Amino acid sequence: MKKILFLALATLISFAGFSQNLKFAYVNYTELVQLMPEADAARAKIQAATKEAQDTHQSMMQELQNKYQQYQAKSATWTPAVRESKEKELQDIQTRIQEFSQSIQQELQQQELKLMTPIQQKAMDVVNKLAKEGGYACVFDKASVLYISTSQLKDLTPDARKALKIKEGRTLESLQAEIQAKLKDAK
Repeated sequence: MKKILFLALATLISFAGFSQNLKFAYVNYTELVQLMPEADAARAKIQAATKEAQDTHQSMMQELQNKYQQYQAKSATWTPAVRESKEKELQDIQTRIQEFSQSIQQELQQQELKLMTPIQQKAMDVVNKLAKEGGYACVFDKASVLYISTSQLKDLTPDARKALKIKEGRTLESLQAEIQAKLKDAK
């Protein structure tokens, strides 16, 4: 145990001496991915697919409601065989709705992943390129580091924003406002 502790301490000390020659940077990766113009197009496609799924679900629910109202209104006059058939029909509709809900959730998640993966990769490629060009040993994601000394690390986010053609002045807050406005207009 003492040997492991000694080795860890020796490694840390040697790294501390070595790291003084290394350059480090950070980037707000979430900001880059969310604000990229390609992300806007992906969100629009996902939103359209979600709306279509909601409309389909709503029509299925309306069909169930109509059939159930018909069942309630007429079931007393039906023969047992007709009533049983109508009950089975209602159960089948409910099953279809449940299956649709489960499958559409998976499909929407897969579509989002398919659309966002190349966008995330493009942002990663730009960050890697900037890091190599700048001679940085390591680039941290601002969101996953507890503390960043902005005076000791270079923020590559502005350079990455330019390379990714993100409009100057566009922020996550303005994006959120845009999304809220679109949702409001859609209603």
